[in-house]
Amino acid sequence: MNSLATVEVPKALSESQKAALINLLSDEDAAVYHLVREKILSHGQAAAQWMQPHVLSSDAVLRRRAQEIIDHLARQSADNRFLAFCLSQGEDFDVEQGTWLLAQTRYPDINVAAYQALLDSYAGDLRERIDFGSPVERILGTINEYLFSVLGFRGNEKNYYEADNSYLNRVIDRRTGNPISLCTFYLLLVRRLRLPVTGIGMPGHFLCRFQSSTDEIYIDAFNKGKLLTKADCVKYLLNTSYGFQEGLLAPATPRRILLRMCSNLHQIYLHVKQPDETARLQRYIVALAK
Repeated sequence: MNSLATVEVPKALSESQKAALINLLSDEDAAVYHLVREKILSHGQAAAQWMQPHVLSSDAVLRRRAQEIIDHLARQSADNRFLAFCLSQGEDFDVEQGTWLLAQTRYPDINVAAYQALLDSYAGDLRERIDFGSPVERILGTINEYLFSVLGFRGNEKNYYEADNSYLNRVIDRRTGNPISLCTFYLLLVRRLRLPVTGIGMPGHFLCRFQSSTDEIYIDAFNKGKLLTKADCVKYLLNTSYGFQEGLLAPATPRRILLRMCSNLHQIYLHVKQPDETARLQRYIVALAK
């Protein structure tokens, strides 16, 4: 006996059936609206196409509800892409690709190519400013001056636990974020300059590290690129419940970076009591923690 359940695929709707659903979409009865919304959503991404014209409707309620359905379907599609990425990759992958896929789960319509072009532009400006033959401290000082003084990036101390601090597009738009998002931005930028910088996921704080055969310098992107020594980091760790362990200063793999971003977001959404968002981030954590 076949125990596999059969998934019923909704039949394509006729134009008259679509029109009937659209007429009911602006119904004042909340119960009717929710039934109609679920019926439309059951048709998946195809529904977005025949809902699109109605975001220009003269009926304000229909406009708003049609846009909400389109946005829901776009986020659902982005959610599937991100989960597929997490499940198909190993420990090392393109952290930039993963970070943009995560951002699209919240902001599915962002123009990733435009943001990447902006990062390329920042890197181009830095190439003209940096003397790559100078001491490392001077190179990093030039980068920090540009990012934190000229462009005005900074740690969001006022609203540290705001969800937008974790989405790279919003970090770039607002020029503020949390330690890991600012470090990721820093990493993506200096990677374009071919500098040996990695992310360091210490407990409670995230840093970047420049390491070569002669230099080991830690960079606190949340605090305007403050330069730290290994001794500074050891002192910090000794004041935590973890104590100093060499492994806590090991480079974070792309998977660990993305997992930590998702874990931060999960805690934020849990705190502000958004169960749908919390459950969504929990799925990402499970996929990344494999």
